[in-house]
Amino acid sequence: MTNITTQHPFGNEITLDILLNDFQKSKAWEEKYRQLIQLSRKLPALPNELKTSEQEIKGCENKVWLGVELNSDGKYHVYGDSDGRIVKGLLTIILTAVENKTAQEIADIDMLAIFEQLGLANQISQSRTDGVNAIIARLKSLTSQY
Repeated sequence: MTNITTQHPFGNEITLDILLNDFQKSKAWEEKYRQLIQLSRKLPALPNELKTSEQEIKGCENKVWLGVELNSDGKYHVYGDSDGRIVKGLLTIILTAVENKTAQEIADIDMLAIFEQLGLANQISQSRTDGVNAIIARLKSLTSQY
């Protein structure tokens, strides 16, 4: 059962189709940047007790925390937070793609292709791309443990 303190709208009310539609309307990078910031504001902050060193992802410029809960139906609730607005916005895209999916479905997701479809792949810095890759690797590791 999803923990009340980790609930967020991504993957449920905000779907990948909605994100694709919204981002395709934005042609300039500045517009996409604003959308990332708006998305970051929709992700509730994690309580401090969930911002542990075990949940912190190494290899990110900003602090990023990621956690998973296995629901009784075999699908995952994935939650996270970041202290950087853009990174938090990028995290919301990842959460949207993986929320309520099985470990195999998560393993099969090509997040970089999703960022490409959103028009973000060539716009984010190499250090942020490395951070996104670290988030994805950690997520796949966490979900393969169950």
